Amino acid sequence: MTIGAILQGRSGAVVAARTDDLVRAVVDLLAQHRIGAVPVLDGDSLVGIFSERDFVRLVASYGPEALDRRLDEVMTRSPVTCGPEMAVIGALSQMTQKRIRHLPVVDGSGLVGFVSIGDLVKYRIDKIEAEAAAMRDYIAG
Repeated sequence: MTIGAILQGRSGAVVAARTDDLVRAVVDLLAQHRIGAVPVLDGDSLVGIFSERDFVRLVASYGPEALDRRLDEVMTRSPVTCGPEMAVIGALSQMTQKRIRHLPVVDGSGLVGFVSIGDLVKYRIDKIEAEAAAMRDYIAG
């Protein structure tokens, strides 16, 4: 079970933000897509991540003016990433250790996907349930 296997079932582009986007626009993007974080790109390069946690920290520091700041001023730089070949259990472990909930997936220098801890847990549960059903069918048959 790899991160690449999870990404294979997806279609469409990764929802991402740009370094010159205003926080206000990115918060709208998070709400519109019902997501908790976005990778931040400079051209095609991943340069950061902006999450709900970043927004809460930002509002606590700057108040309402936080909405008018540029993303490159407030994003989390150099995010933890993984490759598509990483095992799901390894990614879950990494996310738990680093206390993060979102993981950009990079291949070479380019962003190829974005997974949340919820995506990984759902994938693991689905696999475990499928294996249990197969075992029940084998025992019953």
